[in-house]
Amino acid sequence: MIDMIERSEYKNRLLKAVNRSPVTILLGPRQCGKTTLAREIWKKLGGTYLDLDTTGDITRLQNPELFLKSLKGLVVIDEIQQMPSLFRILRPLADRYEIPARFLLLGSASPEIIRGVSETLAGRAEFIDLSGFNLGEIGISETEKLWFRGGFPRSFLSGDDDSSRVWLENFIRTFLERDLPQLGFPVNPVEMRRFWMMLASGQGQIVNNSSLARSMGRSYKTIQKHLDVFEGAYMIRRLCPWFNNTKKRLVKSSKVFIRDSGILHNLLHIDSIYALKGHSIAGFSWEGFVLEQFFDRFGSRNCYFWETHQGASIDLLFFRKGLRYGLEVKMNEAPGITKSMRIAMHDPPEEKFVYPHEIKNQVN
Repeated sequence: MIDMIERSEYKNRLLKAVNRSPVTILLGPRQCGKTTLAREIWKKLGGTYLDLDTTGDITRLQNPELFLKSLKGLVVIDEIQQMPSLFRILRPLADRYEIPARFLLLGSASPEIIRGVSETLAGRAEFIDLSGFNLGEIGISETEKLWFRGGFPRSFLSGDDDSSRVWLENFIRTFLERDLPQLGFPVNPVEMRRFWMMLASGQGQIVNNSSLARSMGRSYKTIQKHLDVFEGAYMIRRLCPWFNNTKKRLVKSSKVFIRDSGILHNLLHIDSIYALKGHSIAGFSWEGFVLEQFFDRFGSRNCYFWETHQGASIDLLFFRKGLRYGLEVKMNEAPGITKSMRIAMHDPPEEKFVYPHEIKNQVN
């Protein structure tokens, strides 16, 4: 078992951000390592650490404007969503000419954070999204373990698969029963777990809101809201289709992926890597895992999938330096060019297109 994993890339990104921006906001799902990373930065740079989940630090903020104004160096405020009123106070502090203090805010996605930043800190704040462990951090030799257990530190670092499974189950239950209401999403835990499991069963497939609405006995708008809740809390990813002015009939609905593969497998009651490899979801699970590795390394901006009603498809279409690249993910011992890929190569979405690359059952 690995006792400690160095997150050098995230650490360097965070150090650059706090040195260049008056306010840095570190966001990510619960238990992904935000506090650990922030404490490392705080110990390196010095300053003040405030955890709004503790009574003592909340007491120190009885007069927040006067208290924060007196601080210098790096000021870390953990669980910022607990006091959304602080965003208004931070605005004039971020605008001071000499900037005696820079602020690092930690939190999970919530309406208060998004609203607070858009209304008061626009142009002053830099965002960094933190995910769980990735292959660049743990090494290619641990690929199957990371794929099966997912990237949440306590799941990946568990002593065995059973301990990992128990942690993931407790995470799911706590997320539904406590975290979502605290993040401003009052929901029915039983209904939301059922909804989450339905999304897991459709991993990597085109989402049909109308079909989900009928299955759940809810309206189309309610299903859309549920999707927004899970996406805002970093639990799912919606990959949008690419389409341009073309005569072809293209798929224009999004694909949905459970972002953490460990959560996906737990929701589907897959209890071992051997059971996973024999499960019908294995290919879609692997696709989601590979795509998350890509997004963690390169970001998800200008990333899409492409698919026609005739069956031609590209798992990931992304844009770099004026070129369009295709990424096709196959879980196969000897992957080859498929009919769908040949169609995509000869009938691409645009003239300038680099044809799909194959990914074998490992990430290089």
